[in-house]
Amino acid sequence: MTRTAIERRTLLGMTLLAAASLPLPARALDASAVVAPIRQLCGGLLAVMHAGQATPFARRFDLLAPAVENAFDLDAILQVSVGLSWATLPPDQKAMLRAAFRRYTIASYVNSFDDYAGQRFDISAELRSLPNGEQVVSTRIVPRSGDSHVLDYVMRQVPQGWRAVDVLLDGTISRVAVQRSDFRSLLSRGGASALAKSLQAKTADLSGGSS
Repeated sequence: MTRTAIERRTLLGMTLLAAASLPLPARALDASAVVAPIRQLCGGLLAVMHAGQATPFARRFDLLAPAVENAFDLDAILQVSVGLSWATLPPDQKAMLRAAFRRYTIASYVNSFDDYAGQRFDISAELRSLPNGEQVVSTRIVPRSGDSHVLDYVMRQVPQGWRAVDVLLDGTISRVAVQRSDFRSLLSRGGASALAKSLQAKTADLSGGSS
């Protein structure tokens, strides 16, 4: 082998070694994976809307529950809403609040989407990135006539996939911020028991006493 060939091979080897040592580019964000839970949620909402009030509330609750639990990180939302006192609650009180919050969240969606009158959900294919890595999925509820409403879902990646940790009504009003104020007021007055009883009462009111 000539000296020139050896030098070329050496140079090629050094180039490949240098390339191998460079950091790999960040994995491209899979937008479809971020949107999928919200697409499933919208499908579930349409299903309970089509079922309508003629279908027992408990049946609509069970129909929507899987989509809500797949779309939201309910535990993270509850912890943020409760605040620092969550860490000091005993396990039985945490379990009580988790169960009450789950039922309340599902019941509130069943109650709000209880009739179909030609509405549709438009889901934006474009995500909005937040500085902390969370992604915003924008949806629009479009009625047959009248004004539409925007619901933005703030998505966070967790071990189970992408889950919503907040909902912004018309792009600005944070559902978590609103309930955080209510939750902490109840906790300060009566502790976890007062909050759980309030959530249970609201759930009963939303469901007409059937849930």
